[in-house]
Amino acid sequence: MTSRFLRLVRAFTLGIGVAAVGLGADAARAKLREVFADDFMIGVALSTAQVDGRERRAGEIAAEQFAAVTPENDLKWQSLHPQPDRYDFKAADAYVEFARTHAMALIGHALVWHSQTPAWVFAGVGDKPATRELMLKRMRDHIHAVVGRYKGKVKGWDVVNEALSDSGDDILRDSLWRRLIGDDFIDHAFRFARDADPDAELYYNDYGLEDERKRANCVTLLRGLLARGVPVTGVGTQSHFHLDYPSLAAVDKTLAALSGLGLTVMVTELDVDVLPYRENPGIADISRRETGNQAMDPYTAGLPEAIQVKLAHRYRDLFAVYQRHRDAITRVTFWGLDDRQSWLNDFPIAGRTNHPLLFDRELKPKPAFFAVLQTGKAGGAAK
Repeated sequence: MTSRFLRLVRAFTLGIGVAAVGLGADAARAKLREVFADDFMIGVALSTAQVDGRERRAGEIAAEQFAAVTPENDLKWQSLHPQPDRYDFKAADAYVEFARTHAMALIGHALVWHSQTPAWVFAGVGDKPATRELMLKRMRDHIHAVVGRYKGKVKGWDVVNEALSDSGDDILRDSLWRRLIGDDFIDHAFRFARDADPDAELYYNDYGLEDERKRANCVTLLRGLLARGVPVTGVGTQSHFHLDYPSLAAVDKTLAALSGLGLTVMVTELDVDVLPYRENPGIADISRRETGNQAMDPYTAGLPEAIQVKLAHRYRDLFAVYQRHRDAITRVTFWGLDDRQSWLNDFPIAGRTNHPLLFDRELKPKPAFFAVLQTGKAGGAAK
């Protein structure tokens, strides 16, 4: 397998093409959405320009290769509802049309999150914060307006995003949602979403669940929701990974723990960071910031062949784990189409050149793409 990956890397670097390295002419025409159709949906997060025609080629590749689409930012509160009396649905509507045109499932991300939510949502009278009653009204009104507008058009919603704490004794993050409403803000969010669309799938979504503590707390949280009859139907493990973290055993253990709850499981934001990190590689909190230097940004001229191989191996191994859990996993979504688009160019150090996805900055498939493709074909042949 390693020698084949090396041939892929060299063919990719020289622009030779996949047929010349022994994969067969059909590899160039293969589609991820078809190869994995019997396992789980393959999805991708896109930007507005990639679905409204401004970045036409990117949209074409996404439609060809992926069966589900998640708006990376355009369904978040700050984009849809920037002011108390104003909604802006133009960008979100473009995703609905894109998904319909290309027979893709549309995933809504995210209704209630501590980040990318306008300050007015938490403001009360004068300098005081909003009361519990006002917060619940705002949450309900927003969810009913957004989920109601797209009723029957969105397959499922990340109803609550990243509510778990990363450290300490508390299970829940000390967010303004929790402070102003209470621990039951999660229950209310799911119930409001169910009222707005009785048929949509409703997900809890979080990162870093490969950490033993956070995974256990996630299981505790979800068991509590289920015991109270809260209408959660699935759980998403974001999976912002690195070349060497987390271990495959931890990934496997996470999927097993989540699927044991009887919920559908999704890998919702998959990417593989290839750049150096200092600490806390499992913490994907958007507010995390580190300072960098030239040594922390080593691949500005492109990804070396050896790292291309490591990235391809990493994706191959991850998808082998996912296929072992195909009975529970319903979707694997990449958090971005191409390296140029990836949020990891600015996280946790701004201005770096990262290479975490299946397509490069010129929208060419990388060896990692063919590694995933091969894994899908091998898995299909083994069934």
